[in-house]
Amino acid sequence: MEWDWDFVWQIMPTLLEGFKITILATVIGAAVAMVVGLALAIVRRSPDAAVSRTVGLVSEFIRGTPLLVQLYFIFYVLPDIGIRLSPLTAGVIGMGIHYATYTAEVYRAGIENVPRGQWEAAKATNLTTRQAWIHVVLPQAIPPMIPALANYFIAMFKETPLLSAITVLELMNQAKSIANSNYRYIEPMTLVGVFFLVISLISVLGLRWLEERYARMDD
Repeated sequence: MEWDWDFVWQIMPTLLEGFKITILATVIGAAVAMVVGLALAIVRRSPDAAVSRTVGLVSEFIRGTPLLVQLYFIFYVLPDIGIRLSPLTAGVIGMGIHYATYTAEVYRAGIENVPRGQWEAAKATNLTTRQAWIHVVLPQAIPPMIPALANYFIAMFKETPLLSAITVLELMNQAKSIANSNYRYIEPMTLVGVFFLVISLISVLGLRWLEERYARMDD
């Protein structure tokens, strides 16, 4: 089968619409993962052993099961108990919570690397626990985490094709629809690969820049 440029330009608008959904799902999913992951990391440090252990077990369960299964559960099983979500909302929540369990471990490692003396200094200056977290601990803990967090967000971007399984009209779903309708697979599937490759390369370059910037800050 020969490459057809006319077909490429014909399908490009549809693929770009799917690409917008892919980017949107990644950005919102990443935001959910960052916020929920930080909350999980903080709760894991709870002095209440039962709370900390429960959160740890739930996180292990989520990490130990496939993202695709979790997406199916959120979109197809939850309606049986009255919880109905749009495909994009279900996908964003599924990806966000799944990756939150990974970012939580990154946060936890970063927080534990903050010297204990910083906590003691915050208490000595009469800062509340909340103020100590916001003004002392997190500003020191987060910068070293950025490269690791960025790696997870790149991985999340590459897993967005799974959202096609719950009918999200992201890039892969649009490409499959075009291919099945026109019985031409080479152009849409190649373009999907190019889209993912370009964004992944840009993300890797951005990640290297962040790592170099952090290394300069350390120096």
